[in-house]
Amino acid sequence: VLPAGVPRVAVEAGVTDGWWKYGCAAVVGIDSYGESAPAPELFKHFKLTAENLSDTVRKVLGR
Repeated sequence: VLPAGVPRVAVEAGVTDGWWKYGCAAVVGIDSYGESAPAPELFKHFKLTAENLSDTVRKVLGR
């Protein structure tokens, strides 16, 4: 969907491996398992948060 040269950042609440084949500059996701807690706590633990996504996008864009 995005033309070549446009930076891509994928967000996946699971394994990130599959996203790299799409030319993503970064993938925010969860690559380890074994934790048990309410979803909001797990998202914070695995850094799957709006703040981390924002920081990642800024890094990709060089800002």
